Amino acid sequence: MAKSQQTYSKSEKEKKRLKKREEKQKKKEARKAEAKENPGIQFAYVDHLGNLTDTPPDPSKKVKVEAASIEIGIPKMEEGDRVAFDPVRKGKVSFFDSSKGFGFIIDDVNEEKYFTHVSGLIDTIVENDHVSFELEKGQRGMNAVKVTLIK
Repeated sequence: MAKSQQTYSKSEKEKKRLKKREEKQKKKEARKAEAKENPGIQFAYVDHLGNLTDTPPDPSKKVKVEAASIEIGIPKMEEGDRVAFDPVRKGKVSFFDSSKGFGFIIDDVNEEKYFTHVSGLIDTIVENDHVSFELEKGQRGMNAVKVTLIK
C-alpha cells in the first residue's frame, strides 16, 4: 500500500514538472511573437547627458578622461585645506551643585548646554565662573570634561 502512494506522488510531481515546462515554453513563444510585432530599440546608446537613445553618440562631444584622475573614496586633502581645530572650548557655568557633584556649562560660541561631573573637573567651580573645557561623548550626549577656570 505504501508503495502505490509513493508511485502516485512521484507521478503527480512529474505531471507538475511537465506542466511548468509547457507554461514556460508558451510564455517564451508569446514574448517572441510580441517582439516581432513591436521591436522597440534594438540597440541602445547612452548620450553625453546619461539618457538612453537609439542614435549613436556624437564623437565631437567625447571627453577623454585619464584613469589616474578618477578618485574613488574621500578626496585627499592638500596642506592648505587643513583647518586648525581647537578642541578646547570656553563657556560659563550656569549651574553647579557641589553636594551632588554635577552641573551645566553653556558654550560661548553656540550657546549649547553641556553636562559636567565632578570627575571631569580640574579646578573647583561655582555658578557664573568662566571656564575652558573639552567635550566627550557620554551616555546621554556630550559632556564637558577637563574643566578649568579662566582667570
